[in-house]
Amino acid sequence: MRRYSAFAIAREAARHHQGWERAWRSPEPKKKYDIIIVGAGGHGLATAYYLGKNHGLTNIAVLEKGWLGGGNTGRNTTIIRSNYLQDPSAAIYEKARSLYETLSQDLNYNIMFSPRGVMMLAQTQHEIRGYQRTAYANALQGVATEFIGPQRVKELCPIIEIGGPRYPVLGALWQPRGGTARHDAVAWGYARACSDMGIDIIQQCEVTAIRSQGDKVQGVTTTKGSIDCDKLGIVVAGNSGVLADMAGFRLPLESVARQALVSEPIKPCMDVVVMANTVHGYMSQSDKGEMVIGGGTDGHNNYTQRGSFHHIEETVRALIETFPMISRLKMLRQWGGIVDVTGDRSPILSKTPLEGCFINGGWGTGGFKAIPGSGWAMAELMAKGASPLAAAFGLERFREGRFIDESVAAGVAH
Repeated sequence: MRRYSAFAIAREAARHHQGWERAWRSPEPKKKYDIIIVGAGGHGLATAYYLGKNHGLTNIAVLEKGWLGGGNTGRNTTIIRSNYLQDPSAAIYEKARSLYETLSQDLNYNIMFSPRGVMMLAQTQHEIRGYQRTAYANALQGVATEFIGPQRVKELCPIIEIGGPRYPVLGALWQPRGGTARHDAVAWGYARACSDMGIDIIQQCEVTAIRSQGDKVQGVTTTKGSIDCDKLGIVVAGNSGVLADMAGFRLPLESVARQALVSEPIKPCMDVVVMANTVHGYMSQSDKGEMVIGGGTDGHNNYTQRGSFHHIEETVRALIETFPMISRLKMLRQWGGIVDVTGDRSPILSKTPLEGCFINGGWGTGGFKAIPGSGWAMAELMAKGASPLAAAFGLERFREGRFIDESVAAGVAH
């Protein structure tokens, strides 16, 4: 596959752009693979990529029931940060953030990573204490964050109102190297790199059953026929429970919708990401000028991917007090994504009771920011049977009562 470069752009311009190759192949499935990954979102594609890059395993199929990156990867609000409280969480999210720094170069694909900085507003005394605690923990973990005062918040984000009567800004947890990336480009870049290594990405291929012989996985039944494998990775975000049921075990999580919206595009006015967890709202400005606004999870279990009025009313009402200027904007579009949430608001990267079957899920609202680190850890777990990054996130922690409580650092996940 030809590399993308300034020279390639000039060459194809001279050819009236008639010579570009397809970014990835669309093969028919083979009868058997060494490894099957179910889910061609960011986490599934990253897992396949690092299996190939780090471990030399390329006889892999990535199966997707819809289109590549059409699930949560294409429906999130693109925030990248690693300022989590617990050590295992900070380790895997910081690994992801550091990989994002050079991902465009590694994949030869511009993912539009923008380390513009992320601030999490403290709007109550309880949040001040919580974020100061997190800043101290981050210092010990080697994650660069700091707690800043209201005036510094105002300097970093001039459009913010720090003296609101209901939600005053009392400070913020600030991570300068956090930021955003283009969600579609992350999936497309990984897909292109996987395809270049010989990994098969098979779209419109829904898994309808997981086959086993004794206690060992044998393969999957799909809408394109039966496919055998030696190892199976389930990486399907909000549908994790559905696939686990096919494999014969249950997961300690629930699926709920999380909604977001964008405004009409306006001139640049905000070059940081601001999260206001007291009101479950957060906002950034996209490269196209839209104000990207997200809210909390729905209060009931569901699998919808649509928006609803109550999130517009609740989230935007609160954000308007903190950002008065957005009251004059029109909403451009609204959508929802399905997130799978565990009791401790931390993910699951684990072997399962079915030998040869591995699960990656339970990321809740933190999925996009974790994609490279998650893929790195899951690939190591599947290739070697263990991974230092994934060790604390096994299924056994729920049976042992060894929780990784991130209900505060996850912000909108609780």
